[in-house]
Amino acid sequence: MDVLRLIRWKNLLFIAVMLYLMQRSVIDPLLITCGFSQGLDTMQLALLIAATMLIAAGGYAINDYFDVKIDAINKPESRIVGRVMDRRMAMIYHQVFTAIGAICGIVLAVSVKSVTIGVFALFVPGLLWFYSASYKRQFFIGNIIVAFNAALSVLAVAIANISILVHQYGALVYQTPFPLVKQIYAWIGGFALFAFLTTLIREIIKDMEDEQGDRELECHTLPIRLGFKKTKIILYGFIALTAGLLCYANFVLLPFAEKGISTRYLIIGLLLPLAILVYFIATAKNKKDYKNASTLCKFIMLTGVFYSLIFYYMQAKTFGISLFGLFLVSPH
Repeated sequence: MDVLRLIRWKNLLFIAVMLYLMQRSVIDPLLITCGFSQGLDTMQLALLIAATMLIAAGGYAINDYFDVKIDAINKPESRIVGRVMDRRMAMIYHQVFTAIGAICGIVLAVSVKSVTIGVFALFVPGLLWFYSASYKRQFFIGNIIVAFNAALSVLAVAIANISILVHQYGALVYQTPFPLVKQIYAWIGGFALFAFLTTLIREIIKDMEDEQGDRELECHTLPIRLGFKKTKIILYGFIALTAGLLCYANFVLLPFAEKGISTRYLIIGLLLPLAILVYFIATAKNKKDYKNASTLCKFIMLTGVFYSLIFYYMQAKTFGISLFGLFLVSPH
């Protein structure tokens, strides 16, 4: 259906999987290790996922609403708005999805007693509107906003859980021998930082892919202001930063004694694809080449999210907890 293409259903599915894994493969094992019951229950997690997906869907719709002229140049055959759907319908979809998403977010905020979640539910839709209307055409700020929203959606999982725990157990959550709150924010914060950096990289690559249409509409993206050569150097810097932080986290910060599986996953699932991404960017010469680089970046984002399962396995093996309540992992 055209509406599913408008709201980028594959991206929305990725959001749902990411948030579900953050809860069930990262936060829940940490809670079990410290002897607490689960944080977000099934309904609360569903509200969080629904709010994030619907607000994102509304953001995609309003983005295409404002990008009719740019998309007519960059992707004349695959665009939705202005070809198979008029702008009025795109605006209606934006309003409906955003309104329902904001309501889900506010209901969740009341349920978990978190003012911050409520602010997110109202602040993010406004930010996405201004991004689509103006910020995305300005120098670098649009890329930062999209990356920031990606990180915020991950951090929201931690914020909602901590709010529940504080209201249920009070100061007890800060007095556990295993620093629960610190661990939740450290791990979810790590995934959020990864989401920020990889989203930023992909957004810059997309700007290179869409340079022709952006230039016609007098946008001020990195490749237009700095040129492709300097933009590629900036990308190499962000990729190197991402790889460096991943190595630091694995070899220095990772608290598990046995981390062979983590190291293998890091090298094969993340560092190798990042190296290939550098090659794709270095050799890219046309729109198709940058499209391939953007697709590879999506794969890297996905493998990064699935690292949560590696964390769950190591947590289960170290502390003797079961995987998804199904079976125990032998420590040897």
